[in-house]
Order: sequence, then structure tokens, then C-alpha cells
Amino acid sequence: MSTINSKIRNIAIIAHVDHGKTTLVDGLLWQSGLFRENQAVAERAMDSGDIERERGITLVAKNAAIHYKGVRINIVDTPGHADFGGEVERGLQMVDGALLLVDAAEGPLPQTRFVLRHALEMDHKIIVVMNKIDRPDSRPAEVLEEIYSLFLDLDVKDHQIDFPVIYTDARRRIAVKSPEEREQGKDLSLLFDAILEHIPPPKVEEGGLRMLISNTSYNDFLGRLAIGKIHAGKIRVGDKVVLCQEKGQTPETKITALFSYDGLQTVPIQEAIAGDIAIVAGIEELKIGDTVADPENPRPLPRIQIEAPTISIEMMVNTSPFAGKDGNRLTSRVLWDRILRELRTNVSLQAEKTASTDTILIRGRGEMQFSVLAEQMRREGYELMLGRPRVITREVNGKLEEPQEHVVMDVPENCVGIITERLGTRKGEMTNLVKMGGSRVRLEFDIPSRGLIGYRSDFLNDTRGTGMMSSYFLSYVEWKGRILDRVNGALVADRNGFTTAYALFNLESRGVLFVGEGEDVYEGMVVGENNRLNDLNINVTRGKKLTNIRAAGSDENIILTPPRRPTLETSLAWIAEDEVLEVTPNHLRLRKRILDQNKRSIIRVPKDGEDDE
Repeated sequence: MSTINSKIRNIAIIAHVDHGKTTLVDGLLWQSGLFRENQAVAERAMDSGDIERERGITLVAKNAAIHYKGVRINIVDTPGHADFGGEVERGLQMVDGALLLVDAAEGPLPQTRFVLRHALEMDHKIIVVMNKIDRPDSRPAEVLEEIYSLFLDLDVKDHQIDFPVIYTDARRRIAVKSPEEREQGKDLSLLFDAILEHIPPPKVEEGGLRMLISNTSYNDFLGRLAIGKIHAGKIRVGDKVVLCQEKGQTPETKITALFSYDGLQTVPIQEAIAGDIAIVAGIEELKIGDTVADPENPRPLPRIQIEAPTISIEMMVNTSPFAGKDGNRLTSRVLWDRILRELRTNVSLQAEKTASTDTILIRGRGEMQFSVLAEQMRREGYELMLGRPRVITREVNGKLEEPQEHVVMDVPENCVGIITERLGTRKGEMTNLVKMGGSRVRLEFDIPSRGLIGYRSDFLNDTRGTGMMSSYFLSYVEWKGRILDRVNGALVADRNGFTTAYALFNLESRGVLFVGEGEDVYEGMVVGENNRLNDLNINVTRGKKLTNIRAAGSDENIILTPPRRPTLETSLAWIAEDEVLEVTPNHLRLRKRILDQNKRSIIRVPKDGEDDE
């Protein structure tokens, strides 16, 4: 038996990357009266992390609460990138409906499908919000047809296809009933009213306390914090509760503090009721998916189900000659403690220790997830090394299977040939080609996840930065054989020392250099990309011999080509199986696993799909 709490609405905002989720939340917060008219508020207020602001994407699901016409609206802003799907899945556990945000020009893209599928599986009510109607290339009528096609393709129930549509310009903070009315739009009242009318109030179960933990946090004074939706009963400061975990329930513990969301802030409260989202202190050994329950009648809720990871990466202790020069956190114990801390809040990551005490194996959804974690750690003072990402294979009926992804690309028409050729060599199969507006084309491929590792930088180069690419996990398929993804070898320093302009200038014909003049290098460090397939040991520290003989023009100034500085993500994509990326607070260095060039040639590192023996 259940009732409803009509004074609460719990909604998530779901969309593809960069379709305007966080900007729309900003508008809702402004209109709710949360900020003063002259208050200085950062753009994309919900993106609170430095990395989120720099990249312009949401990495972690976040909560806010606003009040409208006497109703409390709890908002969960979810990531749009499939690599952070775990954040989407646990965010959707807390809500009863969702705003599906779609760009009026780009239409639904792969991550739109990814997040919508999860929302529909939970039978959430959907309001379609078509954003960016001010774009000169917007095509709202066609995009609406594409949205209907997407719903039908996901095999929705009859009641789910009947969704309301609101048109918005999130930057101007307006919502209208049709794109023709965009000049008459004044505010977002239409969207607020649609939320109250179409998103159902939370259902409240009878009986004692049941609260599903969907997120965790930490406070220096209060300790671990549990964040989640209360499905039944109520909770007060001082109450005794138990925690229903995978392996049984914990002893009774007392609630020491209670908070709720008010705008972007958390405020202390004495009591939280069923249907609301609360923050609870006093429970230490908790995990996402546990249930906070009444000790008299503990009834666990279904645990959060997260899709299995498809890619793994090795995280190792930094063993380079420069270890410890930048960071102060570099032992295996310190790295493992940091990873355990990450696992408490990131449900889509898995980690385990390996036979080597210096290596941790991390499993996740994609390269971006690993690079974001490494970037966070380097900013916290950690030093570490990362291996090349590998796909997670499985064996079924004696056959090796690997993960496959569906890729959608929006590219200029004159780039179709080169993209088709490149993905063909990576075992990609084209499934669709659609002519878009202007001179653009939408391409769709099914491709092994291995084929996408290292391809994104090539894609940007091939489309001169004008292409858009996104993907989502499709299924496991039979192993498709070897993929030649890197056709260039490495230029490797053959000794320790400082680079000289003279040496670099004479080596530029060998390939693209990653280092400039006066940089400290060590034997085995990768200092460039060879023009040819093989690796080449080079001396980048050689100086010009001094003699008494001078010739006209021999001492002219040397002008070096600026080095190419690989980013964390491009480095992970570029390295080969026998190479690693050294990550420190101030430097990113590519290096060989075996630094000594005399020992390197006899060491063989296994390829994807092979045993490590």
C-alpha cells in the first residue's frame, strides 16, 4: 500500500554532452529566487569542480532544491557522457521523472539514447525539452520526429510515448510552447508548470524507515554522509537505524545530524519525511546501494544495478628516475587508499590488487573516466604511472568475445572518405549514413571498443576540429582479430641529461618531438613519435663540438619547431603496450616500461586478448 507526497517533485535532467543541462539548471535556480539580482554567481553553478569547469562537462551527479508555488522540486543534474554512466544510473534512482534535454539543431545523439533508455527502464515520466531554439541552424520539427523515432526504437510502453514538449533557450532563461513564440518568451514559468503537472509526486510506502543510499560524501566534523531518497517512514536526528548491506545488516547506530538541500546549499533539519531526498550523518561503514532501515523491521530496497565495466587500465607506482621530485604521495599503500576512497563514491569503477605489489588494476567505462581520475590525483599531489587501456574480454562456449560500441559522427561531407577508411582498418562496420542540413553528414558505425582507443585525436585532426563523435556500449561480439591502431614508433632517449637545441634541430627530420630545449630527460623516456613503424633510440642531449675553426653562417641561430605536448587523454590513447604514462603534479612523461635499452628488446608485453603469461 502506498500514498503520494504532493508537496514534492523529484526530477533528473538527462541529455547528451553539451546540450545545455547545467545552463538550464542555472536558469531554474535564478527564477526560483535563489540568487539576488545583483549577486555574482559563476556560470554553470552546478559544475562545482575545477575539472568540470575547465572541460565544460558534468562529471558527477549533483543535487539542488528549489521551491515553486508551494512545492519543493529536488533536481538531480546528471553527466551526459557514457563514461560516467554510473552517475546517471544512481541519480535516476532518486527521482520520479526526468527532463530529456535535446539540442534543437543536433537532435538526439548516442548519449541521449543511453540516458533515456535507463530512465524509461525505471518507468520515469519524461518531459522533452528542446533547447537552443535560438541557433540559426535549429530544425525543431525534424528533431521532434527523431525524438519520436528514438522512443519507438527503445520499444517504449504506450503511456511513455505520450510526452509533453517544451521549447527553451536556456541562456536567455525562457520557455515557450512552440519555436515560433521564442521572441515572446519571458521566463521559465512554462517549464515549472509542466514539472508540477506532468511529473508525478513521489510514492510513499507504508511502514518503517526505508532510505536507499544513492550517493555518499564526507565532512571533516561529521564523518561519512549518506545521500538518498526516503521511500518509507521518516527519519529524525537521534533515531536508531540499521544498515541493510549485501552481506546482511549492521548493528544499530544513531543519526547524529540531518540535512536537506536548499538551492545549492545544504541546511540542517530535525526531520525528513518519505518522498524527500535527505543527507544523513552517523553511519560510517556505508556503500552506495545500501538501505538505511528501521531496526524494528529492516526491509532492504533493491540495490542499484550498474552496467559492467568494459575497459581496464593498470595504475602503478612511479619508478622513473625523477620519482618524488614533484609529488609527495607515491607509495603503493597511498595509491591504494586513494583508490578505495574513489570507489566509495564512484559505483561504476572497480579496482583490485594484482600479483605485483606496485600495480593496481582499475576497471571502468572509458578512457575519459581514467584520465579524469588521474587528473584529480595529480592535483592532489600524487605521482603514478598508467598503462595502455585494454578492453575486458570474456570467453563464451570456448570463443573469445570483446565489447562492441555504436558510434555516431556528425562530420563535414568532404571528411566521409577518410573517416570510413580509418574506421575500416579498426574493424568498424558502417550501419547508417544520413545527409544532414548544409554540407554535413551523420555516420553510424558498429566497432570494437579497442578500435576507439586512440582514435578520438585522429578524428579531430581528420575533421579539423569540426566533427562531433559519441558512442555507447552495444554488446559483446566475437574477437575480431588484431587492430593496427598506431603506425608510428617512438623516439626514445638513450641517456640521461638535458636536451639541447643542436640535438633537437638535427633530429626533427626523424619525426615529431614531444620535448623542447633545456628539458631534463632520462634513458627510456619517449621524447617523440618516429616517422617510421619502429622505435628509435636517439641522443637528445648532444652538444655541438667546439673548435677554433669558424665558417660563415655556421653559428646562425637555430629555430626549433615547437614540440607537440600530449595531454593526459591523448597520451593514454597513444602509448603502446610496452610503454606507460608517468603522471606527476607538474609533468606528463611518456616512457618505456623497461628503461634500459639493452634489456628492452627481449621483453614482450602481451597484446589485448592474450594471456599475461
